[in-house]
Formats: sequence, C-alpha cells, structure tokens
Amino acid sequence: MSNMQTAILFPGQGAQATGMGRRLAEASSDIMDLWKKAEAVSGQPLREIYWESNDASLMAETRTLQPALTVVNFALFLSCADRFTPVAAAGHSLGEFAALAAAKVLPFDKVLELVTLRGQLMADADPDHEGSMMAVLRLPLDILEETVKKVGDETGKLVRVANKNTPAQYVISGHKQALEMVYEELKDSAVRGKFFPLAVSGAFHTPMMAEANAEFIKLLDKQDWQSAKFPIYSNVNGDPLTEPNLIRNAMRKQMTSSVQWVDTIAHMWKNGVRRWIEFGPQGVTSRMVRPILSAIDVDDSSYETVHIANFDSVQAFEG
Repeated sequence: MSNMQTAILFPGQGAQATGMGRRLAEASSDIMDLWKKAEAVSGQPLREIYWESNDASLMAETRTLQPALTVVNFALFLSCADRFTPVAAAGHSLGEFAALAAAKVLPFDKVLELVTLRGQLMADADPDHEGSMMAVLRLPLDILEETVKKVGDETGKLVRVANKNTPAQYVISGHKQALEMVYEELKDSAVRGKFFPLAVSGAFHTPMMAEANAEFIKLLDKQDWQSAKFPIYSNVNGDPLTEPNLIRNAMRKQMTSSVQWVDTIAHMWKNGVRRWIEFGPQGVTSRMVRPILSAIDVDDSSYETVHIANFDSVQAFEG
C-alpha cells in the first residue's frame, strides 16, 4: 500500500513519553544538535527532563513540552523523509508547527522560537487558574454542543467544544465552573458519556487565550512565510492550505480556535489520501483515523495507518 497517496501527521500535547527521541539523537549528531538548539532557545534542560526523568507532571509542563515534542516529531520525520513523498500534512494543535517545518513553510529554528514562546505564553495565560479542559467520550456532538451553549448562556461563562478529535471523542474547554456544569448536566444522561479532566494550565483553544495569542501573533507576523511544499490541512477549518498568507492567517487563529480534526482527516480522504503516517511518540493522531473514517462508511481495507515512534520504527520504515 506504500504507493498510495500519503499524508503525514504530528501529535500535540499529551503524546509525550519518557526517553522520547533519545536513541534517535544518540545515533545522529544532526538530531542531537536540534535538541541542543531547542535547549538554547527555550533555556530549559529538555534532555534532562525527557530523557532522565520519570516525573509525568514535569514532562507535561507546557513551557518545556512544546519545544521538546516539536523536536521529537520533526526529528522522526526528518529521519524518514528521503524514503517517501508526502502529498499532505496535518498536526494536532502543537503538532501543526512540526507540519510547518516539514512542508518548509518556515525553517525549523524559527519554528522552535515560535513553539517556545507559545509554550511560555500558554503556561502563563491563566495565572488565576480559572480555566481548564475536559475530555468527553461517547457522547453525540449535537447533545454536547446543545448543553455547552445552554451552560454558557445560563452562566455567562465561556465554554466551548475545543477539540473535535473523532466522532466519539471531544474536548470541552473554558471556565472551570462552566465545565463542571456541563458535566453535571450530562453525567446521568441516557447516552452515558464519559468525562475526564485534562492536566492543562488553562482553557486552550478558546478566546480565554486571546491575550496570549495577541502577544504570539507579534512573533508570527515577523516570520518569512513560504509556500508549502505540500498542503497543510488547517486545525482551524480542516482545509488544505499552501499559500503563505493563508497559512499564516490560520496560525494566527489557532490558539483561540477549536481543533477540527474530524474534518481534517475526512477532507484528506475526500482528496485522495489513503495512507497516514504519524511521526510522534504515542500514536495519538493515527489512532483517530479509523473512527473518523468509519463514521463516513469507509472500509478499513481501503487505507493504511503507520506510526513512527522511535529509533526502531525509523529503522524498520521502508517508505
């Protein structure tokens, strides 16, 4: 199936793993240099945190995770890039920045500067800890959106469906009080969805990030944006973009907009993609492909997903 049209995927926060990227970097001085550069740009001991520590909360810290995971994602892609030719790319939230580098929209050193600032701004965006996020499983979207709107109207607090990951997996984001009310409204409903609080420092992908985003846009707008070598399917609307200004404008909205991952994968399928390769430690985005395509009656045998997670899977990858 390797002759099928192939898209590349990059995961975002939550895909981290102890030791991620270590063997790959130890086998390549060029990749080790990416880690050193990320440490210099971020001012953080990234290799010590992700290679030596088993502290999950430390590894989940937004300000260190964003540069570290971006290095891992891009290094995995770089290690395989001469063995196949992608026709498209997408990244889930933070992962979209690795996609920018892979498609040569921005040089990787500039992407590192962007994700470092993004991590700092998002970590500091909610000093009073008013916002959070909650995963919602096995609940129909129409019921969830109706309840979110009702709670927002009744409380005057911001809450929205921030990630549409699969037809059975969503994330709501907003004020903690509003999230709790959505949960209370739906926990005993007939459809019996499941709710899981996420360990994040704020209400990401909502207007509660507007102040942080305004600061981030200043650095975004200073970059020399290039045409994408292959289309990047945008988090903001799930559409393929290649033109520099369209990509930049989408990235300007990314931090405060919902992640339209269901539309991203569905639009890729519609446009002829039949193989998805995820470059990242945990296989988060490639696992989302099947439920999305199943919901539009695509047969499992008509496509392929591949996960490149580490040194061993890079070595085994044949293109």
